[in-house]
Amino acid sequence: MTLLDCAGARISGCWSLRGDSSGSGEDSLDRLLPPAGAPRKKSATSLSKTEPPLLRTGKRTIYTAGRPPWYDEHGAQSKEAFVIGLCGGSASGKTTVANKIIEALDVPWVVLLSMDSFYKVLSPEEQVLAAQNDYNFDHPGAFDFELLVATLRKLKQGRSVKIPVYDFTTHRRQKDWKNLYGASVIIFEGIMSFADKELLQLLDMKIFVDTDSDIRLVRRLRRDITERGRDIEGVIKQYNKFVKPAFEQYIEPTMRLADIVVPRGGGNMVAIDLIVQHVHSQLEEHTLLFRRALLASAQQMQQLPQTLSVLESTPQVRGLHTIIRNKETSRDEFIFYSKRLMRLLIEHALTFLPSQPCAVQTPQGHEYEGRRHSGKGITGVSILRAGETMEPALRAVCKDVRIGKILIQTNLDSGEPELHYLRLPKDISEDHIILMDSTVSTGAAAMMAVRVLLDHEVQEDKIMLVSLLMAELGVHSVAYAFPKVKIITTAVDKNLDDFLSRYGSSLKKKPFRHHYSFTCPYSGSNREEPEE
Repeated sequence: MTLLDCAGARISGCWSLRGDSSGSGEDSLDRLLPPAGAPRKKSATSLSKTEPPLLRTGKRTIYTAGRPPWYDEHGAQSKEAFVIGLCGGSASGKTTVANKIIEALDVPWVVLLSMDSFYKVLSPEEQVLAAQNDYNFDHPGAFDFELLVATLRKLKQGRSVKIPVYDFTTHRRQKDWKNLYGASVIIFEGIMSFADKELLQLLDMKIFVDTDSDIRLVRRLRRDITERGRDIEGVIKQYNKFVKPAFEQYIEPTMRLADIVVPRGGGNMVAIDLIVQHVHSQLEEHTLLFRRALLASAQQMQQLPQTLSVLESTPQVRGLHTIIRNKETSRDEFIFYSKRLMRLLIEHALTFLPSQPCAVQTPQGHEYEGRRHSGKGITGVSILRAGETMEPALRAVCKDVRIGKILIQTNLDSGEPELHYLRLPKDISEDHIILMDSTVSTGAAAMMAVRVLLDHEVQEDKIMLVSLLMAELGVHSVAYAFPKVKIITTAVDKNLDDFLSRYGSSLKKKPFRHHYSFTCPYSGSNREEPEE
């Protein structure tokens, strides 16, 4: 095979993306305007209440939860992820090799998926055997291959998945599962990585880690005693009864399926360097680019799409625009009249929700033929940070509406939007989604947000993109990529440069700035905490 030279890149870490502010809607709108005094301080708190989605190696920190938008100008999947399968005996050093590969790759978005997460749920009888070290965890039948194949396939397609968390002390799956998202490279490791035909078809590169059996036994003893609470007699009994025979019968024969065999595990840097160079050559064929330039040129001369609905320009709406666009407008007036316009916009958006006839009895005993919402539910999703300014208007007209949040930032090297933070309510796949952003300029961030919702099984025709102001390019971009998404705004301008320069220029280089709309450096807490 042809190997290409590669250059290493370093990722020192990532900003945390959750603020601790709990201001009101007025505070949110107030922050749409440039600060009058000193610049705002940076916010640096945790990504979530659970462990951050980071993969730490000796020298690097790889951010594994965010990802770039893997779709082309049609909104379709551009290229699938490159999947590396790592196989080898128990304690052969597969995870060490995986981390070494990650450390040497020039790829910021990586997912490390372990086969250990996919052990089957044990029956009560099997639980008793496991407690006595008499259950064979090294047999192909111990793994849930159906779930594993489905999970890896979705990850390869760039979609979100839920990963079971297996507790090796109790031999049970934990109640809460982890969320993972696709990445440029997926590294899948496990003792039975090559044991299933469907699984093998998903692997772009197969690596077998070959380590001396004595070394593997010593490592397993140390790991199972210190990390999994086992006693030395039980570990040796399990090794002789199950682990060693399983390796000879099921694992070692699959070495012939490997593209590369790595002797001595993670210490073999020559082999790892060759692997990294080959992965780079393959990734060049899997280039994942979001081609906004092509999209813009293709749509520049087109008429505005039919999926666009602009709020009727009544004298009232025209007057509100006059106030918020006037450079002489004070801060208080800007906030007040922006809130009024947002309220009208949300009310207009609700008219596109499905409804059905409904008869009710009035207090006077008369029957009234009315209508009611016929969908399952309504969820609002704000594109941080500026999209949060529209949440009060939505809450004011939709009682107990659920709210989710998405933060999308620009990669300074590629200029492309990337997903950095996501918190959505559970079970949103059947809901109608009101996706909120105060302005849409190029449409890149909005398209990324729509792609994320589609990853969560939301139907495209149930998504409404609602924005106070939109540029023509943004309208065309979203409509071209996602023709079933309803686009709703109060006005469409040729471009938003003047508006954005007035309200966002002083904050362009601030951390956590939402790339394609004017900034709202605010992260308020929801009245009901959304759960993903």
